[in-house]
Amino acid sequence: MTVQDVGVLAIGAGPANLALAVAIEESGARELAGDTLVLEQYEDIKWQRGTLMPWARSQVSFLKDLVTLRNPTSRFSFLSFLYEQGRLDEFVNLGTFHPYRWEMSDYLQWVASSLDRVQVRYNAKAGRIEPTVENGVITGWTVTLANGDVIRCRDLVVGGGRDAHVPAVFAGLPTEKVLHSSQYLNRIGDVPKDRPLHAVVVGGAQSAAEMFYALHGDLPDSRVTMVVRSIGLQNYQTSKFINEAFFPSYVDEFYDTPEEVRAQILDEMRFANYAGLAPPFLDELYTMLYQQKALGPQRSSVRSMTEVGGARMDGDEVVLDLHDRRTGKVEPVRCDLVVLGTGYDQRMPAMARDLASQLGLDDIAVSRQYRVDIGDAAWGALYLQGVNEKTHGMSDSLISVLAHRSQDIVNDLLARRTAELRTA
Repeated sequence: MTVQDVGVLAIGAGPANLALAVAIEESGARELAGDTLVLEQYEDIKWQRGTLMPWARSQVSFLKDLVTLRNPTSRFSFLSFLYEQGRLDEFVNLGTFHPYRWEMSDYLQWVASSLDRVQVRYNAKAGRIEPTVENGVITGWTVTLANGDVIRCRDLVVGGGRDAHVPAVFAGLPTEKVLHSSQYLNRIGDVPKDRPLHAVVVGGAQSAAEMFYALHGDLPDSRVTMVVRSIGLQNYQTSKFINEAFFPSYVDEFYDTPEEVRAQILDEMRFANYAGLAPPFLDELYTMLYQQKALGPQRSSVRSMTEVGGARMDGDEVVLDLHDRRTGKVEPVRCDLVVLGTGYDQRMPAMARDLASQLGLDDIAVSRQYRVDIGDAAWGALYLQGVNEKTHGMSDSLISVLAHRSQDIVNDLLARRTAELRTA
């Protein structure tokens, strides 16, 4: 067991904390950068690891990378990555703002490897996190890793994303029969391909549709059914007027809006992110189904206006009670595998909720600078990234505001340190 002390500890080496690491390096605060550590639970960095299919594209422009909207001249931009990899000409020739997802994933690993002073530690899964309290004042945080190592920090940044949402109706099924999108690529290889199976995909947004499409290649002799609660698969809302709500400048406007109005805005923007598909991919799916119907074999089906009312085992098979919302009828459907494109728990992550419980907080209130309110006397701060849609807007869970959000946090880190020097 080792013990390490740092000034800033960021949990999760995804886009949020890598953008923060770059902002810290580019702030000119060399001491702060050298005293910052990012933890990554895996041996490498992958973006959307579970659904990193070779044909999947980012739905967001490459210009919304980790830095460009904050510092267009940064050496950590996506274009700098392409240039260094010798692919800039070819990418420009593609004529797209939407790179492949694997390419954005490679970009993140490149950024992590290119940092000069901020350190990234791999195979470092955070386990227990406890506040360090002296004379009733929070002075920092103690993080115990899965291997027993201890890291003590003053400021803690949680940026590991939300927890996978597995609806309660599937809770009683064996683990090997249920596969969430966050695990898709890690586990689909364990499903036997030498016999025809029936896989049912639950969900109607991008991740569900991508798995529905991927299963046709991953299980080439199997049938695939997609269960969609709505009237049918729908495009993302891509209006340029709606997209202005993803501007970094919109965060201020949203944050200053009354709580009940914020809730209305988020509800109206569901199809701008959570409940839709990228239009080109939607067309590709429809074309696949059209060709199957015309030429055969018809392996696929989409059951709209349908929800899963129950799930149970019968021998080696899963039986799903599918409720037709139009007729009210319930039909038992047998399958071998349930694939969940059911998204992520909209509550604060379990890690943040556990910390709030330890601090005696009934609610997690976050400032405009993404700092949790734990009292003015606290010397050590807790920042949350990517989970503040209710106060900072829907873009908080996306990469659209990464560059500016990281600068907001850096400004807060530096302002707190400057204020302490003045009062010392």
